[in-house]
Amino acid sequence: MPPTTQIEICRARPEDAAAIAALLHESFFEFKPIYTEAGFAATTPSADQIAKRMVEGPVWVAVRQAVLLGTVAAVIKDASVYVRGMGVLPAARGSGTGSRLLQQVEPWAISQGSIALSLSTTPFLHSAIRLYEKSGFLRTERGPHDLFGTPLFTMEKTISK
Repeated sequence: MPPTTQIEICRARPEDAAAIAALLHESFFEFKPIYTEAGFAATTPSADQIAKRMVEGPVWVAVRQAVLLGTVAAVIKDASVYVRGMGVLPAARGSGTGSRLLQQVEPWAISQGSIALSLSTTPFLHSAIRLYEKSGFLRTERGPHDLFGTPLFTMEKTISK
């Protein structure tokens, strides 16, 4: 994969919802046997569900030469911003796409007056966990601890202006 300088990060538009849904499905498909059926369905929302998320908070996409490589969404939850719907195509992993997407969330969260970022992940998404740790997230004991029977844990990062 070429350098990240060729990757553009921008806000998703409603017409991107179907492509984002397809990207999330492809990003998590290799892990489908490890998820419960309902857990996988929640991790790979439909285009309609993505469109609803766009109303609740921003969704960003990473694009290179008109190809969607990754996505991340954010929603305000109490005094923090919850990072959700993060996915990078298998072919784009290791390219810096995930880091670039996460970097979009923090300034937005600060602009909203947030003091922390949080996310939930599964213990078998090793590459994602490494990315989150490298980005300053720490594992907490807070829940949720499962997603429709699929194990989860929460990670948080304190942010400041």
